[in-house]
Amino acid sequence: MPRLPGILIVGCFVVVTVSCVRGADDLPNQYEAGDIKVVAARADEPVIDISIEKAAEHLDRGAIAWSQQKKCVSCHTNGTYLFIRPSLTPTLGAPLAETRKFFVDQLAVLSKIEARKLRRSGTRPAQVIYIAAGLAEWDAHVTKKLSPATDKALRLAFEMQNKEGTWHSLTCWPPFESSAYQEAHMAAMAVASAPGWFSSLGDEDELRAKVDLLKKYIRETKPPHDYASVLQLWTSLRLDGILNAEQQQSIVGLIREKQKPDGGWSMRQFATPEQWGGGNRAGKLRNEPEFETEPSDGHMTGLALLVLQEAGVPTDDAALHRGLTWLRKNQRESGRWWTRSLNTDKSHFITYSGTAYPLLALQRSAATRVTTD
Repeated sequence: MPRLPGILIVGCFVVVTVSCVRGADDLPNQYEAGDIKVVAARADEPVIDISIEKAAEHLDRGAIAWSQQKKCVSCHTNGTYLFIRPSLTPTLGAPLAETRKFFVDQLAVLSKIEARKLRRSGTRPAQVIYIAAGLAEWDAHVTKKLSPATDKALRLAFEMQNKEGTWHSLTCWPPFESSAYQEAHMAAMAVASAPGWFSSLGDEDELRAKVDLLKKYIRETKPPHDYASVLQLWTSLRLDGILNAEQQQSIVGLIREKQKPDGGWSMRQFATPEQWGGGNRAGKLRNEPEFETEPSDGHMTGLALLVLQEAGVPTDDAALHRGLTWLRKNQRESGRWWTRSLNTDKSHFITYSGTAYPLLALQRSAATRVTTD
């Protein structure tokens, strides 16, 4: 198979109204840097026959443009790219090396700041955690060995850990930057993915104790909503000592119950408007045009399928089949799968993970077919 082409945010704001859907010409590009211009995401973007090539190109271009324009690691774009894209190496070839280099360079910048100052500094804890997770995934799926950069990122992340076992988090920008539970989930995924990192720690190593504290937090803290329960299950499938088999199957059942008649899942079914981001998006969410009949979306459908697959649900399971069929029938001409943002009706950055998750779910199902556009 041929290889396919390969914010710093310091405050929150509340949006309480929703603008009508506008035409593409009225919206700014979603990503733009240099020669890269990724058109705006919108609900009425035409649907196409499935194209893995277009989706992969969308991920590559978005990650490059964000890094060049914003010059930071963000959970919703290049952070998601390096967390998910290395797992797609069997289908698409290795991820963009320049994205990994950007992460390493950002790690060097952040490492010059004292951990105690980073600990409660806006989105910086999230940036360090996503750097660690992305570098760990690269090591696991590309080089197959632990790199010094991944070790450095993990150590910096745990220097910033608080006494509860998690990290400082803003309570805005759901779902990624909206709760300490999300930060803990990503840190645990980084630990689980980094080849040999945790097993190399001695019993008396302070880092091992910090990881145990992290696992205790995820295990004993009640998830703030059903979306976080899905993250808890996903984490427990990668890192031992969080949920037992019965608890895991309970969340599998929760995911099954929330599947929509068309085969997809809606992110909005996994939390009430008041639960997202501590309630700072409730007004916006309750005023959305689809509030009473929230449609299936790429982000939640892809995530639900990924977690069900990792939980060992058989490939011939009816729920998986219906979900994968929804993905094959709902890709948009830009390569994305549509997901309305929980935060604003402007950029819809959630469509980025709403493309990465479906691609990985399709790869795992062996249901992909590469097209030549």
